[in-house]
Amino acid sequence: MRYRESADLDTSSVQDRRGRGGLGGGRGLAVGGGGLGLVGVVVLVLFQLLGGGDGGTSAALGGLSGLGQGETADNTQLEQQCRTGADANESVECAVVADIESIQDYWGQVLRGRYQPTETVFFQDSVQTGCGGASSGSGPFYCPADQGVYIDLTFFDQLQTQFGAEGGLFVNAYVIAHEYAHHVQNLLGTNQQVTPGVTGPLSGTVRLELQADCYAGAWANHAETVPDDSGAPLIAEITEDDIARALDAAGRIGDDFIQRDLGGGTVDQDAFSHGTSEQRQRWFTTGYQTGDPGQCDTFATDDLG
Repeated sequence: MRYRESADLDTSSVQDRRGRGGLGGGRGLAVGGGGLGLVGVVVLVLFQLLGGGDGGTSAALGGLSGLGQGETADNTQLEQQCRTGADANESVECAVVADIESIQDYWGQVLRGRYQPTETVFFQDSVQTGCGGASSGSGPFYCPADQGVYIDLTFFDQLQTQFGAEGGLFVNAYVIAHEYAHHVQNLLGTNQQVTPGVTGPLSGTVRLELQADCYAGAWANHAETVPDDSGAPLIAEITEDDIARALDAAGRIGDDFIQRDLGGGTVDQDAFSHGTSEQRQRWFTTGYQTGDPGQCDTFATDDLG
């Protein structure tokens, strides 16, 4: 994966809280793992409870919820380091900045007049959110209450060291695109089709996650043509190897793989919250091959793969 060297990066959609964390009170409810939760994390999709009955579209959009006690946000270093696409080609954090910009530009086109941009918080170890306190152990996640995406960037290393994924810049982009897909679902009210806390192979929880994978694939299909503010694509190239690496990662974050290979060795379908490895690969591929979010309606079929 390569970014256009001369592209100007916009860090305004990132809030850098790294090194300044601290679990706070909040509502005490968090969306754990947001699609890529770690072993032992039970992911409860609480969009209806946290996002409101209207899908959260009436939430204040002036920024994320207030910082927790002892938390501060300082983008100074990020702004200095992440100026151009050349920086994105050399730095993981700058690449994520570029990914966020491309993903939001894409959804702004697809949902013209309906998409509402949101921020990503970079944190370290723990963070306070509108859904309550969360830790790095939750993996990347989306909080409907403040419509924010949260990530400890060390998760990308963990994908390789703990999950055995090949990794790479495009794998990281897939992770971010999946989380922003949850934001799209929240804006569209798709979460209203999900009963909070219910798991299983055909549950709404699984359908929501597989749709997010499909939406991520749809963005990937268009990523090389989505224009930034200059009118030129920010992402210059996504290779077949990048796609293969994303599918490899999807295969290592399926419920069955995590339970069997990283958990106790027993696969319990009743506990499925994200779908199997094969399903996650299938729905990402559906989005990528068609480039059409309309083909991502996992709620309209019982053939999830």
